[in-house]
Amino acid sequence: MDLEKMKEVWKKEENYSFKGWDFSHIENRMKEDKLPWDYRQIVKSYMEKEKVLLDMGTGGGEFLLSLNPTSGLTYATESYLPNIELSKKVLTPKGIEVRPVSDDNNLPFKDNYFDIVINRHESFSLSEINRILKSRGVFITQQVGGRNNRELAKFLLGEYPNIIDSGLNLKKALKEIKNTSFKVIKKDECFPKTYFYDVGALVYYAKIIEWEFPNFSVEKCFDKLVKLKRQIENKGYIETTEHRYLLVARKK
Repeated sequence: MDLEKMKEVWKKEENYSFKGWDFSHIENRMKEDKLPWDYRQIVKSYMEKEKVLLDMGTGGGEFLLSLNPTSGLTYATESYLPNIELSKKVLTPKGIEVRPVSDDNNLPFKDNYFDIVINRHESFSLSEINRILKSRGVFITQQVGGRNNRELAKFLLGEYPNIIDSGLNLKKALKEIKNTSFKVIKKDECFPKTYFYDVGALVYYAKIIEWEFPNFSVEKCFDKLVKLKRQIENKGYIETTEHRYLLVARKK
């Protein structure tokens, strides 16, 4: 395939539609190492039918629905406008109320309202989580750490993205929680690998994760992408290091 044809194919991936938080378009073209914990199973272990649950940053509601949550006692928040409409369309018929948010420090809920607040890869304010949780309520979060995809981003963009807090990690989270009314129940951190088997899959991924690959485009990064294609031809894949940490805490 000549370079212009290659660029055309990659630009199609760059412009491919993305909804919710659904990566099925590239699910057979990339592979992620398993985490040492099972976030879904941890959440399920705390769920009971009579408990009031909040899913922060629900995306398109895909993960929340996989939990089979209780109708009428489950809420979700979302800040990304296209996903607000999508999640309302998907979740409202299931008896799950979706509320838009624009400020982590001002969630649209009463004090001491929830038994469980879950949060996967969404920003949050600990003080606000504390406010909306009942006494003995549980906060479960899996977060993306500040070292996520750093080397790959630097290779493509020529520098580390300065919009990412490289110090975002479990140690920092534990330091912040130390002076709150939370007791840590479970904690963990890991640096799994992700493998891309074609450049188009990486292009699609990088365009979506724009905060880790700011100003990325096929046009701007074409020469680097060609180098990565050669790497795939020789090695079979492109490898990147991700960063995840887990925190489960109970309000005293």
